[in-house]
Amino acid sequence: MLQIIGAGFGRTGTMSLRAALQRLGFTPCYHFTELLTHPEHLPHWISAAGGTPGAWRAPLEGYAATTDWPCVAFWRELFEANPQAKVILTSRDADTWYESMATTIFRVIAEGVPEPPERFRSLPDGERLAEFARAIVAGRSFGGDIADREHVMACFERHNAEVRQVVPRERLLDYQVSRGWKPLCDFLGVPVPAESFPRLNDRAAFPPDLPAR
Repeated sequence: MLQIIGAGFGRTGTMSLRAALQRLGFTPCYHFTELLTHPEHLPHWISAAGGTPGAWRAPLEGYAATTDWPCVAFWRELFEANPQAKVILTSRDADTWYESMATTIFRVIAEGVPEPPERFRSLPDGERLAEFARAIVAGRSFGGDIADREHVMACFERHNAEVRQVVPRERLLDYQVSRGWKPLCDFLGVPVPAESFPRLNDRAAFPPDLPAR
């Protein structure tokens, strides 16, 4: 059973949150980068996007937490299936979020998966990965339209508002990773680590490094 559901869209600090949660003991945490080492999960997620009930269950078996896509596209299903789980909504200014999306994830969807650098030789089949991105990121989260800036930003704001409305206040942390450890640790009831909060996966480092387990 999941303990934590990350309900924030990608490019809102989801990889930094993943690293923080794993440092706090909520491990493993499912982030998009899991697909780079578990390409066998792709068919399950594509089936889930196609409407197969519960197809997301198999990839998440044994995970304690989630952040980022693909899980955020199914946050309601995860929330209903894990009534004890806490929800963390990572967010940021919509304009800067869109610019980050446009130069990273949307660019990959529009232009395809580039020839990977050496550290990404284990990437799954590029076309299957592109199918995943079109079905789950573009399709499920943005209604298939990622070209219209105003539409995309409206989807972002609507998603955040829906999470805030649906999740009971005691189970929700509305969070920006720039706030660091304290609000996160207070929400989860764990001590604040001595080290700095992780800052990972800025635009210059996209695509991200393979996940540490």
